[in-house]
Order: sequence, then structure tokens, then C-alpha cells
Amino acid sequence: MIWLTWRQLRGSAAMLAALLVVLVAALALTGPDLASGYSAGIAQCVQDNSCDRFYDRFFGGYDTPFMAVSLVVLLLPALVGLFWGAPLITRELEAGTHLLVWNQSITRTRWLAVKLGLTGLVATAAACLCGLAVTWWSDPLDKSAPDGLALMAPLVFGARGIAPMGYAAFAFVLGVTVGMLVHRTLPAMALTLAVFAAIQLAMPLLVRPHLMPPVTSTFELGQANVEGISMSREGGGGPRIHLRSAVPGHAGAWILSSNLLDPSGRTVSGSDGGAAVQVSTTSGPCAPSRPQGSDACMVEINRLGYRQQATYQPLERFWPFQWIETGIYALLTLGLTWLSFWWIRRRLS
Repeated sequence: MIWLTWRQLRGSAAMLAALLVVLVAALALTGPDLASGYSAGIAQCVQDNSCDRFYDRFFGGYDTPFMAVSLVVLLLPALVGLFWGAPLITRELEAGTHLLVWNQSITRTRWLAVKLGLTGLVATAAACLCGLAVTWWSDPLDKSAPDGLALMAPLVFGARGIAPMGYAAFAFVLGVTVGMLVHRTLPAMALTLAVFAAIQLAMPLLVRPHLMPPVTSTFELGQANVEGISMSREGGGGPRIHLRSAVPGHAGAWILSSNLLDPSGRTVSGSDGGAAVQVSTTSGPCAPSRPQGSDACMVEINRLGYRQQATYQPLERFWPFQWIETGIYALLTLGLTWLSFWWIRRRLS
């Protein structure tokens, strides 16, 4: 069974291995220069307090390869489920060759165990290698990425660390299980893709924010958490605060919610994306004619008691979240594996 399974797998496994070798070689060749460029830039920008501008320039120079390698890691588990998982059993069922094997000395359980074990191990190892290689290469870019592409952001989190290993194992066994239930390759592939995509969307939206209790804190307003101050277009109103998806002192945090609180602690909202504050614009620091600009106005708004209230998951929880989420996918994989063995013994003929 091991020999037969490997003969069926070796063509696609060789193609996947070749692609991984090319990817890892490209990352290994460019990674040291990327890291040294980041270190040199940080050493320079710390001296003249221009690190924000350096982050923008540095990430902007590599944003395309950053997105490309992240997309590769995100797509690999789905492709494993589609092209390795779903056809693994359905091609045997459609051709009727499973009956030939079962009439020999091979039991159904052993037949499925070898197919799941060998193919699943190769798929999981490939996803793990790909995820860890990209994590190593993109470390300088993750440190300089904008708020929406920080390490804890949903789009990036799933393409880093060991989580792709859990995704690949789950997608593979999901494809096998769906194939057993559907008995047809193309419908099984379509259903596998739909279910896997739905779970991948539900995880960051519904599950991941609650893997650990989020932190809720209030912060003074400043450059770290304020995008800008604008005047109301209707005229006569106070300035509007546009908050950033960030909190002071917690760079890279995953912001779940961010609101402006007035001096009494109530949430201030606005219809055009900004939150209006009650401060004089005819005189004082927030008057348009004052030369101090927005910095003096920000000081005045803070003095009045306006604050940002944010609920977030700090960057320090990246690896705990990686282990917890991988464990969740491992449990789902074990559950589907049990269902596959039960189905092949009791229902499949």
C-alpha cells in the first residue's frame, strides 16, 4: 500500500517540491540583504527621529513581493485540499479500483490509513516549510508594515508561523471526507473549496478575536492613534477626529474596535468617518487662524478630556494564537479523520 500510494502521489509531490525549492532558494538569496537593509535603516532613522518615513519607504519598496509570498502561503492549503484531498478517494470510487484492493489482503482501514498518512504528511510538511520560510524572510517587512498589514492582521496572520500547517492538514482531510460523501471528483472539489473558504473566513471574524480575552484601554490622542483633524463641512461645527487603527505603545496590535470618548466617557460618533469634538474654533488653539496648527489643537482636545478607547489583541500574543489556532485545526482534522474511518467501514461499499 505504501508503494502504491507513493506511485500515485510522486508526480504531484515532485512538482510541489520543485516549486518549494524555487521559493525557498529565492527567499534565502534575498533574505539577508532585506534584513541588513532594515537594520541599517533603523540605525540611521533612530538618530534623526525619522523612523516613520523609513518604514513607509522600506515597506513600499517590497510591498509586491510581500503580498506575493503571503498569497502563496494562503493558497497552498486550499490547493492541497482541492487537488490532493478531494480526488484521493473519489478517483478510486469512480473507477471502482477500491473494490479490487479490498478483495485482496488489504483491509479498508489499512487502505485509508496509508493514503491519509503518507499524503497528509507530505502536504502538512510542505505547508509548514513554506510558512516558516516566508515568516523568516518577511520579518523585517512585518516590523515596518502599515497597520492593516501588521503581523496580527487577519490577512497576514494566516500566512505566518505554523498556522499554515494546521490549515493544510485540515484542508486535506476535509477534501478526503467530502470525497467519500459525494463520490464525484468535481463536486467534491467545489464543495471542499466552499467549506474551507467559509471556515477560513469565520476563524478571524468569529473565533480568533476571542482565543484570549482582548485588552480594552483608553489612550490620549496623538500622532500614534490619530490620522488627522478636519473641520466639519457643514460649517459652524467643531473639528472632527479621524482615528487610526492603532494604539500608542502597542505597535502591531490587532485593533478590534476603536472609538473616541468624550469627557463624560460616552462614545462620540460621526456620519462621515470622523468624530466631532466640542471645542472652540473661533478662538484658542483650534481656531483656523492660529499658527500652531493641529498639534496645539490636539493638546487642547486632550486637556478637555477626550480619549481613544480601543479593544485590541497585542502583538505579544502572536505565537500563543498560532499554537492555539493550530490546535483547533488539529482537533477538526482528527474529527474528520475519525468520520472518514467510520464512514469507510460502515457506509461505503
